Amino acid sequence: MFKNVIAYRIAAGWQPGLTELEQALQRLPFAECGATQEQSGGWVPPRGEAHGPLAESVNGQWVLRYMTEAKMLPASVLARKVQEKAARIEQETGRKPGKKETRDLKDEAKLDLLPMAFTKQGATWVWIDCAARLLVLDCSAQGRADEITTALVEALPGLALALLDTQTSPQAAMAHWLVAQEPPAGFSIDRECELKASDESKAVVRYARHPLDIDEVQAHIQGGKLPTKLAMSWDDRVSFILTEGLQLKKIAFLDTVFEGQAQDDGGFDTDVAIATGELAQLIPDLIAALGGEGRSLPDGGAVAAAPSGPLHAPVDGASDDAPF
Repeated sequence: MFKNVIAYRIAAGWQPGLTELEQALQRLPFAECGATQEQSGGWVPPRGEAHGPLAESVNGQWVLRYMTEAKMLPASVLARKVQEKAARIEQETGRKPGKKETRDLKDEAKLDLLPMAFTKQGATWVWIDCAARLLVLDCSAQGRADEITTALVEALPGLALALLDTQTSPQAAMAHWLVAQEPPAGFSIDRECELKASDESKAVVRYARHPLDIDEVQAHIQGGKLPTKLAMSWDDRVSFILTEGLQLKKIAFLDTVFEGQAQDDGGFDTDVAIATGELAQLIPDLIAALGGEGRSLPDGGAVAAAPSGPLHAPVDGASDDAPF
């Protein structure tokens, strides 16, 4: 199931078909790293079936999966290899390598070690809701999200994305909810939060498994510490942690979501239907609780969202492993 959410708004005017999407993804299938390749990324079948389609549709919701692989090369091992090479040069020539030569030795050492390095793989679920013009990634790192959205923008002409933006910042809203102890309709405040000072002290206070309706929390906020994370629940169906960057983390679907389902009702299609069905309702409610969206995307143009919000320059598009 989705454990994290980074959500993007898709600009109006992009109207692809599932076949077009499949063809675009086929141009970047996942392949393991080559002997001297540090990392690789590409699309894999969401169902996990060999040679299966790279784009699946369940109840009109499109699901993709992006796989990455990286060579694990510890800095200490690389440094030791460079030192060995530098020592050999000093022994043979009587001189120590200069800065430029040391940099070259580092590149040379990396090429020597990469074929022997262990690899680490990871996969990210991608959900496209064309009707709602929403793209959702199941990852917690903005860098990984940027990598995936860039791959999509380059593959799909006319696709434009921007990170969801709201009239009220999540940080300001979370501070108000904690001070007033009045969460928005349909939401409740749970027992975890993080408060961080905005001054040069950068002081941090964390509460875990602790009631937050206490004077101490309000005093911290009034003293200048603002929420960066807040645990919440929606409609007694989904629990999550809201961050200051409008990300959802530690998502869990609660027991009420599964009431009336037999234990053998699982499977890819059921899991996708549950995850997308719940999040398709939660996300609009959360946007409304934050005052609605703050900006709209222009129509057309292959544009990807930068981590800070502004759009990248136009790109020529023509040119955590268990299922939900």
